[in-house]
Amino acid sequence: MNDLAPLLTPEGRALLDEVRGTAPADELAVATRLRRDHPAALVSAALGQALLRQRAAAKFGAEDAGRMFFTPNGVEQSTRASVATYRAQRLKALGVRSVADLCCGIGGDAIALARAGIRVLAVDRDPLTAHTARANADALGLAGLVEVREADVTEVDTASYDAVFVDPARRSGRGRIFDPEAYSPPLSWAVRAALQAPHAALKVAPGIPHEAVPAEAEAEWISDGGDVKEAVLWFGTEPGAVRATLLPGPRTLLSRGLPDPEVRPVGRFLYEPDGAVIRAHLVAEVAEQLDGGLLDATIAYITADERHVTPYASAYEITDQLPFNVKKLKALLREREVGVLTVKKRGSAVEPEELRRKALPKQHGPNSATVFLTRVAGAPTMLLGHPA
Repeated sequence: MNDLAPLLTPEGRALLDEVRGTAPADELAVATRLRRDHPAALVSAALGQALLRQRAAAKFGAEDAGRMFFTPNGVEQSTRASVATYRAQRLKALGVRSVADLCCGIGGDAIALARAGIRVLAVDRDPLTAHTARANADALGLAGLVEVREADVTEVDTASYDAVFVDPARRSGRGRIFDPEAYSPPLSWAVRAALQAPHAALKVAPGIPHEAVPAEAEAEWISDGGDVKEAVLWFGTEPGAVRATLLPGPRTLLSRGLPDPEVRPVGRFLYEPDGAVIRAHLVAEVAEQLDGGLLDATIAYITADERHVTPYASAYEITDQLPFNVKKLKALLREREVGVLTVKKRGSAVEPEELRRKALPKQHGPNSATVFLTRVAGAPTMLLGHPA
């Protein structure tokens, strides 16, 4: 889809309504029927948009996605609505009333900001992307709060805005970009832009090295439903602070600068910290809550003798500990009549699917189990258990 304009016409909108929810298996038949009365290019664009809307429902919800417009890159790279809403609420709580949204993409963050009552200047240099962002603000009734501008973000004057939000491109034609200075624009430029505003938020990859976080910034790692989504560098809040935030909630864990937990023998329970906790290097804070220690100095699994409830880690009751040995595991699974095996690993090169294929008995039993492939005090180990 190189031009959004035909889909915004009355004919285009009517076609979008007609192809809504078309299953991939039905596309050919639907396209053949519609091309009798409509231009082939418009039919193809409408069907393509219908497919993108279906894909976008996971991020934006079916209701919004069914009214919005998307590009393939926009669906892939846009922020999940729950995360954008959380971030917008943080900015609102800081007293922010206007934001320059630089590298706005299809407008997902601009939508969340506007719904929080914040006036937004949304900027993107790609003409189709900017056109899509403008169409989305209009489709959701937010055009009065969102101004979309097609421009190079490095040339935009943001002095009149309370805050700057920057979401640099972190993908190229060759895939993901891991070097923050290879972002477009580079992280160093985004930091300079942030330091010129009263408040700022820079969206970065969750794998950003801690040493790359500027001293003036607060670093926050965010997960949604257990999946790590992004890291945000905040300016004008708490310089040097580190936090992990879990959605829904939000639930936030702040760093207290604790030393690494001690290594302990395997206890009755194993705790798997949320990915945001691990990325934020806050395993020690969770271990203290659980009165636990580590299975291995280099592995982010916590062990404890007591069952504790925490939003920051998933608990498993461990029933068996054995050295890594597929035959012994298979015999144990047969004895326990296990037919469904969940494989989790840290510090092991074994592929979960390969282990399931080799270890599960041919006669699948009615029970389920979880096996952790890890190291205990440096030794390759298998821990068998189930969610507590």
